[in-house]
Amino acid sequence: MSQLICDDVSLGYEGRAVTEHLTFQVNAGDYLCVVGENGAGKSTLIRALLGLKAPMSGTITTGDGLKHNEIGYLPQQTVVQRDFPASVKEIVQSGCLNKVGMNPFYGREARVVAQRQIERMGISHLQNRCYRELSGGQQQRVLLARALCATGKMLLLDEPVAGLDPKVTREMYELIAKLNKEDGITVIMVSHDIAAAVKYATHILHISHVPLFFGTKEDYLKTEIGRAFTDAAGGDEE
Repeated sequence: MSQLICDDVSLGYEGRAVTEHLTFQVNAGDYLCVVGENGAGKSTLIRALLGLKAPMSGTITTGDGLKHNEIGYLPQQTVVQRDFPASVKEIVQSGCLNKVGMNPFYGREARVVAQRQIERMGISHLQNRCYRELSGGQQQRVLLARALCATGKMLLLDEPVAGLDPKVTREMYELIAKLNKEDGITVIMVSHDIAAAVKYATHILHISHVPLFFGTKEDYLKTEIGRAFTDAAGGDEE
């Protein structure tokens, strides 16, 4: 059964569509990469999948027991976010906010969940450090731990390796792939890195003003648009 169903969805602002007629579904355990040109509506789609933006038309629904507040989200980082003056532990624990509701304090269960994700991401030695003092790669691990506090089912990642050096980028991709393959977490990732998309993803959604492709990465590589993008990136499936 599908965890997420997007049926003939159009998205835009102030009555102007940025992408139209999106139809796709994501099943448990899928790894979907969303690719396309700048301004194609990739980040807008992520906001719609999170329930933060209503479609202009069409429907987005969840299934297989997934609820919107069970989707973990790792957004693109801004300069302000990188300079956030809180400890690693505090930031990771904030991922449990959907579970504690209006309670201003984290209970034992939330603290245990946060500690488990801190250990899972290999950042136990950093948990009392100030977030703003960390490297870019360390900060992304903190934010991924935070996102995992909200979910055991689905992660939405918006350009999770932007600004990272090649070594840290590779480590982050491997970490996300491990969460998908070994822990069975469904991944939806917006990316400009087409080489990584065809290496790690099971499915590709290529969007423009109108959808250009949705299907397996193997089928994507057989299409004209898929070949054009991988050739331009100098990458191919490994």
